[in-house]
Amino acid sequence: MLASINWLKKYVEIPVTPEVLADKLTRVGLEVEQVLHLGEGIEGVITGKVVTIERHPDSDHLWVCQMDLGKGDTVQILTGAQNVHQGDVVPVAQVGSHLPNGMELKPVKMRGLDSNGMLCSAGELGIDAKLLLPEQRDGIFILPADTPIGADIKAVLGLDDVVLDIDLTANRGDCFNMLGLARECAAVLGTKLTLPDYAPESGEGTPASDRATVDIVATDVCSRFGLRMIENLEIKESPEWMQKLLRAVNIRPINNVVDVTNYVMMELGQPMHAYDYDKVAGHHWVVRRAHEGEHLKTLDGQDRALSPEMIVIGDDEKGIGLGGIMGGFETEVTGATKTVMLEAATFNGPTIRRTSKALGLRSEASQRFERGVDTILNHNALNRAIYLLEEIGAGKAVHGVAECYPVPEKPVEIKAAPTKLAARIGCDIDAATMKAILENLDFTVEEKGEDSWVVTVPTWRKDCDCSADLSEEVARMYGYDKIESKTPELIMARGGQAPIEDVKDMIRDTLTGIGLDEVMTYSFYNAQVFDNLGLPADDSRRKALQIINPISDDFRTIRTTLTPCLLSTVAYNQARQSERTAIFEVGRVFIPKTLPLTDFPEEKMVLAIAMSGKRNPLSWNTAKDAIDFYDIKGALEEVMDSLQVKGLSYGPTKEVFLHPGKSCAISYEGKVIGFMGAIHPTVQDRFGLSAETYVLEVEIAPFVKSAEQIPQFEHVPQFPSVSRDIAVVVKAGVSASDLEAEIRKEGGALLVDVRIFDVYTGKQVKSGYKSVAFNLTFQDVSRTLQDKDVDDVIKQIVANVQDKFGGMLRD
Repeated sequence: MLASINWLKKYVEIPVTPEVLADKLTRVGLEVEQVLHLGEGIEGVITGKVVTIERHPDSDHLWVCQMDLGKGDTVQILTGAQNVHQGDVVPVAQVGSHLPNGMELKPVKMRGLDSNGMLCSAGELGIDAKLLLPEQRDGIFILPADTPIGADIKAVLGLDDVVLDIDLTANRGDCFNMLGLARECAAVLGTKLTLPDYAPESGEGTPASDRATVDIVATDVCSRFGLRMIENLEIKESPEWMQKLLRAVNIRPINNVVDVTNYVMMELGQPMHAYDYDKVAGHHWVVRRAHEGEHLKTLDGQDRALSPEMIVIGDDEKGIGLGGIMGGFETEVTGATKTVMLEAATFNGPTIRRTSKALGLRSEASQRFERGVDTILNHNALNRAIYLLEEIGAGKAVHGVAECYPVPEKPVEIKAAPTKLAARIGCDIDAATMKAILENLDFTVEEKGEDSWVVTVPTWRKDCDCSADLSEEVARMYGYDKIESKTPELIMARGGQAPIEDVKDMIRDTLTGIGLDEVMTYSFYNAQVFDNLGLPADDSRRKALQIINPISDDFRTIRTTLTPCLLSTVAYNQARQSERTAIFEVGRVFIPKTLPLTDFPEEKMVLAIAMSGKRNPLSWNTAKDAIDFYDIKGALEEVMDSLQVKGLSYGPTKEVFLHPGKSCAISYEGKVIGFMGAIHPTVQDRFGLSAETYVLEVEIAPFVKSAEQIPQFEHVPQFPSVSRDIAVVVKAGVSASDLEAEIRKEGGALLVDVRIFDVYTGKQVKSGYKSVAFNLTFQDVSRTLQDKDVDDVIKQIVANVQDKFGGMLRD
């Protein structure tokens, strides 16, 4: 928000420097980022009149001007500009003057003739071209003919102003205007606020309410809509004083009607719009939602496709405006317009924000509606605009207001106890001081008894609706620097975190320790990822929750699996020439119990890992082998070791997005809790993956109990171990993990380790069977094992394998 000091002084006395005012406003929560002196660097530039102008005798592009600078004698100045004529009033940089670019003017000779100064363009005075009319942007800046001669150009053009660049927080929409800021200035400076003048609503003749009608159909997005009329309109430039103030806050003057609506918006905070009354069919204004497939051509000449959520101002035949954002082209005020209807309305902020974002159309009006506009402002803005238009001779006002206001707004009342307000602030402020502070901010404080107030909030303070807000108002105006630091009095409790959080920390420490990088992806994505994964139509993960107001369509679906999040991240890195990507995420997935949602969804904490590329891309002494299935399986085993989890088993998986020959399901305590493997080539292409990628996804809640166990010290075995190899021939469909589980069970306490080292199919094994070779390690902590001890256990293992799987020892 840009605030002109000259403009603020119309409503409040400011007896301090702009820098001091900026500091005071910042201390009460209105952060001033910058104090801008508009005419900084300009010295000695005045207005001058071209008395005569002649072509230079030795140049085809230079002109010799005799200038009246208001000092009696004329001064000769040469210029190359082609838009200067006799009688023009222009800015003149005299000899010895300075310009914003640091130039100091000195007398010069140009083709043999003296030039004692320079005629200035707007750009040379530091004026932004976008704030000027098209005809003022090129060449010398031609001033109005009635401009005083010899006057300081800074005063003439409003460059003697100082502008505060204020970073307003979203809750302070009441300060998004000059009067709101002046109200804050009056409070912090202890000076009086002076309100602007308004036109009366009553009068003689046919009122505006008999010449136009208003209906609000979409009452949920528009609470009030009012119109006032001015006739016998004459479109012309607005007065110079108004143009100066508008330019100071980066608004380009256009004509008297547009400038007045912009002026009132900046002054009061109420966006306005002007309609050509004769172009509105039936002289009937209707506030409604856009029709399906409706298009509207806005004032910027763009044809815009609308959606049914958007607010449209219509007449009996068509849309004539995009409510709260921009007017329609068909009812634009032009030089031929004779009767104007001015609009002031209150629209729903969130709806305006969504419309503005969807159309990529953000205006000064939409920014104010997004923050909240005071409904009571409607009449003030209309009456102020009519007053200004009449004052500058733009036309004749028609009395009365045509409006629709279905449910009049009531001021917010807050019950508060002064002692609690002070306690919340944390210092001893007496009730009288707090009451004075609140009343100085236009709150009404009614005492209802001992330590009991009813505080009526000004209608423009949309951010205040509870007693905590009152404490904040008192604190910021009392002065945060006056609140002493105190040690809080509280009962100290032992801290801690949930066991699942300990598990997450252990997982992070383990995986980062072996070289993986943690990522944090969005909790929502586009439902297209389910098609990319190839999930069947009945897969429960497709039944995902949908966000009503997503950031964009790509973030509408709440995630039910982390896999697509990591695949997208891998693809992003591969596209940027990453030779190795090894990432993980620990996060929640959200599984609805029913749809439509009738209960909170089930939230599962999941570990997901994705690995792709070279195993050692930067190593000079090892081959750049590609990451394979056993890299991601090894990462899982490292995690399980750190969590003291034993007994994971692996089996066939039904996940369609995994390679059928390089994947498996992960089970724990008889329940499938995840999967891992290589991404199917088809799915790999859909996600834009350029190299084979492996993923893992597993629930971590089942591991909490194991992770909570305190590790027990075990002595290093004193007795030697015995190693034996066996090869078992079983049917090809028998799972190696099932074989391993059975061997471990039958091996008992003496069997301390089992490893598969070979799987063979071929001529020496009959068709439909396979040979699985295991290395078994036996050890007893109390004695040295004999061959007979080991042989007996192996016989028992083989007998069980034969009985359960129909297997036999391979010869």
